[in-house]
Amino acid sequence: MASRIKNMTEGSPASLILTFALPLMIGNVFQQLYTVVDTMVVGKALGVNALAALGAADWMNWMMLGIVQGLTQGFGILMAQKFGAGMQEDLRKVIGNSVILSFFSALILLISGQLLARPVLLLLQTPSEIMENALLYLRVMYLGIPIVMAYNLLACILRSLGDSQTPLHAMILAAIVNIVLDLIFVLGFGLGIGGAAAATLIAQLVSSFYCFYHIRRIDIITLTSADLRLQKGLPLRLFMLGFPMAFQNAIISIGGMIVQFVVNGFGVLFIAGFTATNKLYGLLEVAATSYGYAMVTYVGQNLGAGRTDRIRKGMRSSLLISLITSVVIALFMLLAGKAILSCFISGTPEEFNLTLQIAYFYLTIMSVCLPILYVLHVTRSAIQGMGNTVLPMVSGIAEFIMRTATAILLPMLIGESGIFYAEIMAWIGADVILVSSYFIVIRKTERMLAGNKPAVD
Repeated sequence: MASRIKNMTEGSPASLILTFALPLMIGNVFQQLYTVVDTMVVGKALGVNALAALGAADWMNWMMLGIVQGLTQGFGILMAQKFGAGMQEDLRKVIGNSVILSFFSALILLISGQLLARPVLLLLQTPSEIMENALLYLRVMYLGIPIVMAYNLLACILRSLGDSQTPLHAMILAAIVNIVLDLIFVLGFGLGIGGAAAATLIAQLVSSFYCFYHIRRIDIITLTSADLRLQKGLPLRLFMLGFPMAFQNAIISIGGMIVQFVVNGFGVLFIAGFTATNKLYGLLEVAATSYGYAMVTYVGQNLGAGRTDRIRKGMRSSLLISLITSVVIALFMLLAGKAILSCFISGTPEEFNLTLQIAYFYLTIMSVCLPILYVLHVTRSAIQGMGNTVLPMVSGIAEFIMRTATAILLPMLIGESGIFYAEIMAWIGADVILVSSYFIVIRKTERMLAGNKPAVD
């Protein structure tokens, strides 16, 4: 098990980032696979209305997931820094306190999600014909928030130690379980959209157990009862790292809900087409997310070791690799997009053709602009790895402003298609903040280390 732990303070930055990101990328592909299969099964077996219901619930579900991921990724930053600095006792305390914070955060999110699900769907003017399905999907998914929190925390612990292999295996296992349960619950037992949600949660529970089993075998992070006590100042420090990232994701989600509000006014077929492409969003950014995780760990470990020269080299390598990857993915989607989207859509020939036309036009716009998104992920993750989660939060606010303004104003000028540019303008707004912020943070970090001030307390 120890061989999966990777010290990223030595060796070629490009090679380290690639070898770390590739397993994550494959794992994310499997994670997206079961999201895609969910959508295919729902869209084909239950029809356009059920597909639209998934879309209506998407951003609300993503908001909770984004908060969970933001918190745990913030905790993982300090873990990576402690590991890079060789502070194993401190690392165990960070993990122990992260477990406590995650437990209580999951309970708060579960309760608030159940209370807010219906009021928010009503506020977004969700069409009555898809309201109950959308609400049912959210109810089931929100019940599973503790499971989602557990998996994300366990995966962050592993990634902070340089292990991207175990999360890969966990995702492959989860994908298989989810696909099998989708077929059993939805097609076999006729449980509908609630069955699809339940299949996803059970799959994540399996992946959580898998990660936990392997973490128990890593001697340097075997926790004692002392590690599971709140340490003076440590919960606040962890919260100050995790909260800005969670808030950033929440703000982005609220912007997405405003977009969904506008889309809901264009009718069920438009919602279905919009949803079909949004379900491919994960595949479009799958490599970007993986490079982002790699950069958080790489930068965090090298900051702990005081190697800002390696941070700069890693940043250049990661940007080059990610831009090449984005172009390859964009070309694939432009060529195969219609065939893939067709797997999500059902209905009369007229409904099918109109929904596909809407979906492919949106996919084309996102594919052409994909390099912008990849710059966003790499740059934001590098800044977070250096322990600054506030500036990325500011970039999330910029995303919110650009996404919301575009969604509200552009359809008034050019019609329904204007909504497709909201995501692109959000990426551009974030990049403007992040690129300039990176240079500010790296220079500040270099001055701090040159003044013999420790990067890790």
